[in-house]
Amino acid sequence: MKNKALKGVNLGGWLLMEGYILRGRNIAEHQLKRQFKRDNTGKALFEFEKEFRDNFISEDDFKNIAKLGAQIIRLPFSYRLIEEKASSRNKISFYFLDKAFKWAKDYNLKIILDLHAACGAQNFDWHSDSTGKAMLWEKESCRKSTYRLWEIIAARYKDHSALYAYDVLNEPVLGNKSITILKKFYKNIIKSIRGVDKKTLIYLEGSLWAQQIEFLESLIEDNVGVSIHSYLPLDYVFNFHPLLKYPGSVQNVLWNKKRLYQHFKQYHNFAFKNKVKLLVGEFGINWRGGYFGECAWLDDMLNIFDDFGFDYTYWTYKSIANDVFPSGVYQYLKNNKFVRREGPVYGWENYSKYWKRQNKEIVSVWKTENYTFNKSIGNILKAHFLKK
Repeated sequence: MKNKALKGVNLGGWLLMEGYILRGRNIAEHQLKRQFKRDNTGKALFEFEKEFRDNFISEDDFKNIAKLGAQIIRLPFSYRLIEEKASSRNKISFYFLDKAFKWAKDYNLKIILDLHAACGAQNFDWHSDSTGKAMLWEKESCRKSTYRLWEIIAARYKDHSALYAYDVLNEPVLGNKSITILKKFYKNIIKSIRGVDKKTLIYLEGSLWAQQIEFLESLIEDNVGVSIHSYLPLDYVFNFHPLLKYPGSVQNVLWNKKRLYQHFKQYHNFAFKNKVKLLVGEFGINWRGGYFGECAWLDDMLNIFDDFGFDYTYWTYKSIANDVFPSGVYQYLKNNKFVRREGPVYGWENYSKYWKRQNKEIVSVWKTENYTFNKSIGNILKAHFLKK
């Protein structure tokens, strides 16, 4: 595909809450909500969830993203947002997705819908709402539910002017299952979507955290693209090993622009050979004040993506400041009992205790107006977003 590359950000942590983004332990969202309901009530849980999603991302955030020069938003969501079998009072359904599409249209942005947590979970980590099992690959009923989910979503948004693409499954990890099961799953997803939407771009992510893509060659057809994620070198990017610098040695390997270029060249070669559009759906870095080469790493990454003509979306737009995992372009820097970096209970696991008496104070922690814009990261992104 020779279309102009589009560039933007992820709205991580909004339509699927993530622990580290809210400065907590990385437990599954449904675990947090189950405990919240035990400590409070089902009605309180509904109010809490709605307040969070009404305040963590608002129309002003779409305005901010447009001002950065971005063209696309990758929008991670959980199947539970739409499919959860609850009473009509508790069913949020398409309410927030509809708002996102309206705001995107108003600010001339496009949306990539990203199924971040599928029925049963597609990998073993918290960000698929998993407690350590990937039941999507164990239960045919979960796979059928996912096919139906995409039919419903495609039918609803296929003609919306803000729709750019369907990113049908975030970071599948198969464990001991054969790659055949993922290929069959993707074939059925494509068939399900094309039954109602003949034209919208469909992104298929590689296996093993969206890194291995060779098996996708046989699935490529018109308006089917490939998506990868990259957080290399992981110990440096996530700050798992403190004080590492870029360029520099990580596990006895020199990481610099040349090495990054060689890593991404394999994906460019695949895309060129198969005439397929490629999206770098996730990449980002833990911010350590800019003292460890974070800006150089980001600028090198973006120059490589620009050279290769990749679409890309930065992870992530906003987060509570943390010492590990990728930081938001907007960061909440304060410390209070709803953040509590000193522990022993961290971040979002404090919400349940204080919600009845101090819900307004908790809500203030979610509002972007109380976050600090990272000028160093933001200005680099803006320069590349606006690059011709």
